[in-house]
Amino acid sequence: MAGLTTPQAFPHRLSPSERPSTGILGLLATQVLMEVRRYRRLPEYFIGVVVLPVILYTMFGLPEAGKVLPRGTDVGAMMFVSFGCYGVVSQALFSFGGELAAERGKGWLRRLRATPMPMWVYFAGKVALNLVFTAVTLVGMAAVAVVAGGVSFDPLRLLACGGLIVTGVLAFSTMGSAIAYWVRPRAVATIVNLVFLPLSFLSGFFYPLDQLPGVFTTIAQALPTHHFGLLAWGLMGPAEDMDAFGNPATGSTTLHVVVVLAWWSACGLLTVLGYRRDLDRERS
Repeated sequence: MAGLTTPQAFPHRLSPSERPSTGILGLLATQVLMEVRRYRRLPEYFIGVVVLPVILYTMFGLPEAGKVLPRGTDVGAMMFVSFGCYGVVSQALFSFGGELAAERGKGWLRRLRATPMPMWVYFAGKVALNLVFTAVTLVGMAAVAVVAGGVSFDPLRLLACGGLIVTGVLAFSTMGSAIAYWVRPRAVATIVNLVFLPLSFLSGFFYPLDQLPGVFTTIAQALPTHHFGLLAWGLMGPAEDMDAFGNPATGSTTLHVVVVLAWWSACGLLTVLGYRRDLDRERS
């Protein structure tokens, strides 16, 4: 009909902020940047996830700073490891798992699956965000330890231990995502607390295992967090200092790695099954 305008008659115009695609790596970088900007606008989130471990270290770690173990390791350095491990598990369960459950409950993941963006980019962006926040937490704790506590770190041990703790985000992210997919979104916060607090105490993050009843030491041998902690303490100080600190260097490095990877794999499988269950529900 004369006088009607077809869509083809309008020129295609890009948004003023439009940028050319830079491939899958550019997409991933953009996703990470958006996640960082998003949570930067939520100071209460940053305080709870990043600042809280620093505060706890200040309260419980600094009073022990300056005490030296038999082989020369500062107790404040060992406490740095304890609260660093605490912080990384908190990131994986509360930040990664909790936020994943919240966005799943709001239907955000269902909307994302309708877009061209691969879902792995979404998950990778979440993990990368937590890697950044964990690194910031460790830097903050180390600064407090050195400036306020006068803790003397062995630079190489500090770098090796910090690197290992950061990888804990990868090791425990599948535990957070498994909870997010198999627990109702409204109940996730409760379940995460029920999982996180026992893991932290039984793994020796708050109290050395030799100060807890013997049955707890037995339970700890099956927990990935305890084996992860042993790996990290082992990088910060020799076995004799670990014994004096109260978390004896039991088991081999291979055993610790195998236990952590076994839990990572099992929780990863649960995550995949939960993800597919959500897909089946959408299709039915």
